[in-house]
Amino acid sequence: MKTNNTKQTGFTLIELLVVIAIIGILATIVMVSLNTARAKARDARRISDIRQLQLALQMYYDINNAYPATLAALTTPTAYITIEPKDPQDSSSYLYCVSTTKGYHLGSAKVENDNTALDSDADIAAGTDGCATGTFSGVDGSGPYVYDVTP
Repeated sequence: MKTNNTKQTGFTLIELLVVIAIIGILATIVMVSLNTARAKARDARRISDIRQLQLALQMYYDINNAYPATLAALTTPTAYITIEPKDPQDSSSYLYCVSTTKGYHLGSAKVENDNTALDSDADIAAGTDGCATGTFSGVDGSGPYVYDVTP
């Protein structure tokens, strides 16, 4: 009598399905944490852009004794800033208005509501910012959350 001693090698269908499920779960966890990191990076860029615009506005004021009517005026004819920064998510302009009482009101309404920078911003309400046009609410609370500054 002849016996067959050959072993079959390979994975069973159950083993393959378990491995695929584990890889899927790990990929989901990585993607969720990556999206959180992207949101924080966009917020950091927004805050950096606003600080850069503050410096350019101050240089403009030092030379002209007034703030410009629009942020685009910071790039021409004298370049106080090489290019006007735009929001990293949708390339829209930052909120800006010239204020009769505060000088200007500058901000972004797209900052995540858990960002700690919101604890130290201006929080100026629309109508109290002294802006005739372009007024916006910088008060954080019910949303949208706005990171806003004044001189």
